[in-house]
Amino acid sequence: MKQALLVIDAQQELIDGNQNEKSVFNKEKLVDNINLVINKAVESDALIVFIRDKDVAEGTGKGFQIHEDIRVPSMSKVYDKKATNSFYGTPLMSVLKENEIEHLVIMGCKTEYCIDTAVRTATINDFDVTLVSDGHSTTDSPTLSAEQIITHHNKILHGHYNVDHFSVVRNAQEDLFEPTHNSYREEE
Repeated sequence: MKQALLVIDAQQELIDGNQNEKSVFNKEKLVDNINLVINKAVESDALIVFIRDKDVAEGTGKGFQIHEDIRVPSMSKVYDKKATNSFYGTPLMSVLKENEIEHLVIMGCKTEYCIDTAVRTATINDFDVTLVSDGHSTTDSPTLSAEQIITHHNKILHGHYNVDHFSVVRNAQEDLFEPTHNSYREEE
């Protein structure tokens, strides 16, 4: 099975914050876990794709770049997006299809926006998805803490399905590139 790691919006200013926005919840752990899973992706010969949001740091400078503490392998692909959906207006879908990817491991920011959208979009486009439970983050909203948002999404996205393809939620320490979807599928 061909697999890919999709790291969404793990950008300097989004993770660290700026004068108007706080840093994401548990940012050090997030960066450590992204690096851990990148290493696993390299060992598993998985395609590694980074998506950057053009809204972060107005799409320029150091703040727009992938966080300086994230080790980006040289063979990684990097695409920029203008929408919440990483698949919209980017070559992501065609690159995944061309590489015959069947399983996506998803990490990054922000949980309730780009991460949620990517998981749901991927499942309806014939991918099995593993969301890394401790590999995505966000900031507090007016109604919920970042920790509550993350916990909520880990709960609702575990087992989110579209008939044939669905998502499971696993932590960064697990062997994420040994998918467990088949153990969850009902036998016909």
